[in-house]
Amino acid sequence: MRLKKSLAKLIAWERTCCVATASPAGVPHVVPVCHVLVDGKLYFASDAGARKVRNLKANPHIAVTVNLYSDDWSNLKGVLLQGTVGLIEKGPRFRKIRRLLYAKYPQYPDEAALEESEVVIVEVTPARVFSWGVE
Repeated sequence: MRLKKSLAKLIAWERTCCVATASPAGVPHVVPVCHVLVDGKLYFASDAGARKVRNLKANPHIAVTVNLYSDDWSNLKGVLLQGTVGLIEKGPRFRKIRRLLYAKYPQYPDEAALEESEVVIVEVTPARVFSWGVE
């Protein structure tokens, strides 16, 4: 599915998003992550043993929200992506997305280096997109 340019711009510009996963028993888990958008797919990194990664290995369905809040509710904007994921553990694609994450978030290398042996890159492929306040 192709994202509209206005939605892609909002997703790429925003600094964080929230991802929702579910355990094999259906227990929801929602956490904020730092992300990049590349060719209509959203990417974020996570420790390989994190709850969200364990959930995604058992159930590859995900929901992601990018939300811009305003006290003036006529300016509320957001995007909800629903889709499936792939896990990238190493190799050229891992290093490419890591470079992009490091470029967007310069804190990463010093504060939370993304090592291939310890981290996975989660690739979100949207199947459905809902938005509000974005033209």
